[in-house]
Amino acid sequence: MSDLQTLANTILVHAPALTLATGAIVAIGIVVVIVMLARPRKPPHDPVAEQRMAELNARVQTMGELLARAQSQLQHTVHERLDAVTARLGDSMRTSTKDTADHLHQLHARLALIDSAQKNITDLASQVTSLQSVLANKQSRGAFGQARMEMIIQDGLPKDCYEFQATLTNKARPDCVVHLPDGPPLVVDAKFPLEAVTAFREAKSEDDRKFAIARVRADIAKHVGDIADKYLIPGETQDMALMFVPSESIYAELYDSFDDIFQKAYRAKVIIVSPSLLMLAIQVIQQIRRDARMREAAGKILIEVGLLAADVNRLRDRVENLDKHFGQANSDIKQIVTSADKIVSRSERIRDVEFGDAPPSADILPGPGVRLEAGE
Repeated sequence: MSDLQTLANTILVHAPALTLATGAIVAIGIVVVIVMLARPRKPPHDPVAEQRMAELNARVQTMGELLARAQSQLQHTVHERLDAVTARLGDSMRTSTKDTADHLHQLHARLALIDSAQKNITDLASQVTSLQSVLANKQSRGAFGQARMEMIIQDGLPKDCYEFQATLTNKARPDCVVHLPDGPPLVVDAKFPLEAVTAFREAKSEDDRKFAIARVRADIAKHVGDIADKYLIPGETQDMALMFVPSESIYAELYDSFDDIFQKAYRAKVIIVSPSLLMLAIQVIQQIRRDARMREAAGKILIEVGLLAADVNRLRDRVENLDKHFGQANSDIKQIVTSADKIVSRSERIRDVEFGDAPPSADILPGPGVRLEAGE
C-alpha cells in the first residue's frame, strides 16, 4: 500500500514534465502531416480542365473588371453623396450657428432685463427694510403718518384752508385743522398706535392673539379718548374729529376684525379714516367751500340784477323819449317836404307864364302879411 502511494506521489511530482513531453510529441506529428500535405504533386494532364480553367479565369477577370467599374462608380456616387451631405451639413451648421448666436443675443438681452429687475427688487427690498425701520420707531412712524396726511391735504385744498400744528385755546396742538366756511375748523389727528396692531399680526399662539386683541382695543380706545378730550372744544372746533390711519391694509384689517372699535369711536365723535377716505373727505370739504362761495355770491348777484333792471327801465324811458323826438322830427320833415313841393310847383307855373297886357294875378305870390299854413 505504501508503494502505491509513493508511485502516485512520484507521478504527481513529474506530471508537468510528462505533459510537456506529450505536447511536444503531438506538435511534431502535426508538423510532419502538414509537410506531407504541402509537398507538390504533379497534376494529371487534362485539356478539358485546362479549357474550363481558362474560361473560368476569363470570367473571373471579367467579373474583376465589372467589380472594379462598380467599385469606381460606387466611390464616385459615395463621393457625390458625401459632398452633398457635407454641403447640407455646412449650411445646417451655419444656420444653427446663426440661430444660436441670435438666441444667445436674446438671452443676453433678457439676462440684462433680469439683472435690471433684480436690481430694482434689491432697491425695493432695501426701501421696504428702511420703511420697516421707520415704522418700528414711534417718532419716525408719527412723522411718516404726518407727512402722508399733509401731502393729501396740500394736494386737495388751497393754503388758506388749513393749518398744521395749530394751537387751540386749551394749549393742545393737533396735527392739522381744516377751516370750514361759516363754522369752526375740523381737527385731523395723524398719530396712530401701531405697536398693538403689529403684535396682533405677529401673534402665533392663541394666548398671544388674545393678548394682542385686548391691547389693540385698549390702545385705540385710549387714543380715541385723548382726541375727544383735547380736540373737541365746543364753539371752537367741530363736534367731530378725524383720526388718520396711514395704511390702507391696516385700516382694512381693523375694519374686518375690530368693528366694535369703529362703533365706539363714532359714538365718541371720532371718525377713523384711511388715506382714501381722507381724500374723499377733502373732496367733500371742497364742495362745501364751493357752495359757500356760491351762496356769498348769490347776494351780490341779486344786487347787481336789481341795478341792471333799473338801468333797463331807464333805458326804456330814454328810448321812448327818443321815439317821441323821432316822431316829431318826422312830422316836421314831412311839412318841410310839402312846402318844398309847393315852392317847386309855383316856380314851374311862374316859368310857364306868358306875359301879356293883363296884369298879373294876385294869386301868383301871396301878399305881405299872408302866412302859409302847414300842409299848403
